[in-house]
This record gives sequence, structure tokens and C-alpha cells, in this order.
Amino acid sequence: MAAGPGGGGMLPFLRLLGQLKRVPRTGWVYRNVEKPESVSDHMYRMAVMALVTEDKSLNKDRCIRLALVHDMAECIVGDIAPADNISKEEKHRREEAAMRQLTQLLSEDLKKEIYELWEEYENQCTAEAKFVKQLDQCEMILQALEYEELENTPGRLQDFYDSTAGKFIHPEILQLVSLINTERNKKIAATCHPHS
Repeated sequence: MAAGPGGGGMLPFLRLLGQLKRVPRTGWVYRNVEKPESVSDHMYRMAVMALVTEDKSLNKDRCIRLALVHDMAECIVGDIAPADNISKEEKHRREEAAMRQLTQLLSEDLKKEIYELWEEYENQCTAEAKFVKQLDQCEMILQALEYEELENTPGRLQDFYDSTAGKFIHPEILQLVSLINTERNKKIAATCHPHS
């Protein structure tokens, strides 16, 4: 686990990574969600979602690793949301620089492994990367459902659902999204027709 001579980079690496516990997810902040989750909260549930996939055609270990790495750069650049009006290219440039800075603290092998995982996710060049991208969106709408329930405001976070429309193709994720939507629609219907 030690990085480089004497492992001097591991502590700074882990401390930087610890920032993810204190970086709130911007989308929820902009929507005035009380006590919004952190980036690491989001990444943790995504990693668990990858862990429980039944899809034997995917390399599950790789999916878990991709989930753990995909938002790592946000410990330096923060969570850049679409509402921030920063181009995709600029967001990628900032995150790439952050990943280089972060992985620089690690041994050559670890640096290469983590940076390449991040690149794989960014480039969406493998079945695993595509699956984890869908997990990312699915976890977001599951979180939106939970916030609507916690606030007792069914339907309030509709724009998060709209932003994912048509993005799910993996059968397991489609099934989960269907369950999320069914549960959510019942709550919305109950609010519109409280006595039905």
C-alpha cells in the first residue's frame, strides 16, 4: 500500500480523497435539498450496486473499481454540474488535471491503474464503463426518490428523472428504474388523489 520510497504519498492521497466526504453533490445543493449527500456517499452506493449485479458477462471487480474511481477528481475540482455552464471539454480538462495531480502521489503501478480506470470511464470504451455510467444515473434518481420521500414532496425533483430519460439500456438497470418509477408514481398519485 505504500507509495514510492517510504510511502510518503499515500497519506496525502488518502487525505485528498477524504475531501469527497465533504463535497456535497451540486445538483442537490442547487435544488435546496436539506443535508445533501456527499460525492463519496454517491460513489459508495454505486460501488455496492456494481457489487450486486447478476450480469455474468461483466467483469464485476472492474465495475466496482470504476464506480470507486469515476468521481475521484471531484476531491480537487468539486462537483461540476450541468447548471454550472462549464463545457464538457473544460470539465474533462479540469478533471484530467486533477486525476494526474492525485495519482502522482502513488507508486507507478497504482498511478497507472487508477488513472486508466478513470480514463476508461470517461471514454466509455468498455461494457463495464457503460454499465457504471448507467449505475451513476440510476443511483441519482434513486437518491431523488429518497429525497422526495424525506421531504414529503412527491414529484419535486422531476428534472433529475427527465435528464436520464432514454439513457438506460442494461436490463438489470431498466428493471431497477422501473421499480423506482412505480414506487414514485404511486406516491405522486397519492398526493394528487389523497382519498383514492
